[in-house]
Amino acid sequence: MRMSERLERTPVSGIRKMFDLARPGSVNLSLGEPDVAPPEAAVKGMNDASVKGMNGYGPTAGIMPLREAVASRYHGIGAENVMITASGTTALMMITQSLIDPGDEALIPSPGFVVYGPHTALSGGKATEYKLTEGDFQPDIDDIQKKITKRTKAIFLNYPSNPTGGVLSEPSFRAVRDLAADNGMTVISDEVYEHFVYEGKHTSFISELDNAIVVNGFSKMMAVPGWRMGLITADGDVIRDITKMAYHMCACPNMPAQYGILDAMPSVDAYLDSVRKIYRKRRDLITSRINDIRGLSMSAPKGAFYAFPSFSFPVSSEHFATELANDGLICVPGSAFGAHGEGHLRFSYAADEHKISTGMDILERTVNKMSVSKW
Repeated sequence: MRMSERLERTPVSGIRKMFDLARPGSVNLSLGEPDVAPPEAAVKGMNDASVKGMNGYGPTAGIMPLREAVASRYHGIGAENVMITASGTTALMMITQSLIDPGDEALIPSPGFVVYGPHTALSGGKATEYKLTEGDFQPDIDDIQKKITKRTKAIFLNYPSNPTGGVLSEPSFRAVRDLAADNGMTVISDEVYEHFVYEGKHTSFISELDNAIVVNGFSKMMAVPGWRMGLITADGDVIRDITKMAYHMCACPNMPAQYGILDAMPSVDAYLDSVRKIYRKRRDLITSRINDIRGLSMSAPKGAFYAFPSFSFPVSSEHFATELANDGLICVPGSAFGAHGEGHLRFSYAADEHKISTGMDILERTVNKMSVSKW
């Protein structure tokens, strides 16, 4: 059986590729999968809903009480601006399928999350990478301006960032907003790490829904990635259009999980306060350990839960990551996140401190071994 050419041209995720290399006993710091417990109210609420028979089809855009609860967290929007989706990744695919026509172009960050380019290509469009600035990983406005063509229809942003941990600054926010408006581009803002900011503040494109579509989710927010629950915030007309696409992709999101999330919403801010303290401590640990290893350097990430150090060794990031995998540490090569991710590795610190310390011990041993034998 021959698959479609567009699917055959779509690469396997570099994150999954490294995950598949994991041997039994490996320290896996490759996945951004929260290891903290979900809110008790969410688990109880989902179980109760299932026992009560809430297991059928629901509204394609999600149950109205949850849409209202999400809207109430933001100024100036209502339930008509919110739809619940079957994961943040599905939300991004729904958006690109709804927005991108064959021949359209979209600008994607490099380094940036792995799905933006393939989703654009699977929609018949062309993805063009734009650089992030060194150190603070802000959108390089000069580079973006050079990449805009008459076919450029959208620009993807992801802040707080996966893989860099960068947080969008106010000047960068204004610059991208104005550039998009001046050039007729829609901003697709992936904000799933909104709740994990350790330095500065999160600046959201929810204030710009006349020209932006915002993706968020509950996987990171409530540590329930396996529930596959995301959300989109957009202009009401845009929500109606994407809902039409959503029906053809999954009919409706998970019903029991929606009720569980709804039950946890009133207490989620207190939950997030406690979780951020855990991640901040882990961030400080992994930053300190990495900067103590010769040839590696990084600034403390301001958001999300990823470390993205640069290295000065004369090897590719894929080669480096493969050496680490052979020694029992799974991470992701920076090249998996675009051409401008080369020279970096990504480690997730959504893992306990013992696992982080053990992983950093392996990293240090591998660097020392390769220094003697190859560098």
